[in-house]
Amino acid sequence: MKSPVLAAAAALACVAATAPAGAAAQAPLHYQCSSSTRSIDDTAYSGPWPDNWDVTISVCAARSGSTVHSYAEARWDGPTFYAVDDTTIFDGAKIRLQIKESRHGTDPLVAEHDFTGLEARLEDSNSNAHYNGRYRTGTISHRAGPRALADVVLFLDWHGDGRGYQRHEYTGSPTV
Repeated sequence: MKSPVLAAAAALACVAATAPAGAAAQAPLHYQCSSSTRSIDDTAYSGPWPDNWDVTISVCAARSGSTVHSYAEARWDGPTFYAVDDTTIFDGAKIRLQIKESRHGTDPLVAEHDFTGLEARLEDSNSNAHYNGRYRTGTISHRAGPRALADVVLFLDWHGDGRGYQRHEYTGSPTV
């Protein structure tokens, strides 16, 4: 026969194991995404070999109350070069992720962040010098009005072309 103290302790342990710790658990975010692809010419190369990079960017947004969360993922199919892991293809590459309020006319910007880790990933190839890969940004979050979206711009600065960063716009996320 169990003592009343042991029975009470067992009941308390059972309740504690099933109760959530801290605040109520939040439902996972439901991201809505869109993707678009651009074929981007290597402006620093004018030789006879193919040099275009096919870059697809998906931009995703989700809402939790009045806060909008967003991230982007880039996937690319680059050309095959003579050099493996050529760190001189770009002088810079970045993804600018933005959160905007969706309105008639120009959508006002409420948050943006540049992700610069893209350049090293673009210049990384497999052992056959195929420049294919992917990169996912971190997530940015900001309070926004009842209708908001995420937008993304790819900036590439080709080594040796003297043009600096060139802007490549992609389709924004659905409104959340």
